[in-house]
Amino acid sequence: MPYRGRVKNGVVVLDPPASLPEGSQVSVEPLAPADLVQSLKDGLRRFSGTVEGLPEDLAEHHDHYLHGKPRP
Repeated sequence: MPYRGRVKNGVVVLDPPASLPEGSQVSVEPLAPADLVQSLKDGLRRFSGTVEGLPEDLAEHHDHYLHGKPRP
């Protein structure tokens, strides 16, 4: 089960109601900052609508075009 928390004074503090036994081994993976995700979205937005020659219904039926799945 994943737990969330923040670093405070160099120590990872888990959000309540997280309670782990003393001595538990954990793995910590920092999340991408929201501003980094937003800047990535803004950077990719400039490519929106620039591809030519694709079917107009590609977004709706991408499984059909990529994997040959029948259209609904």
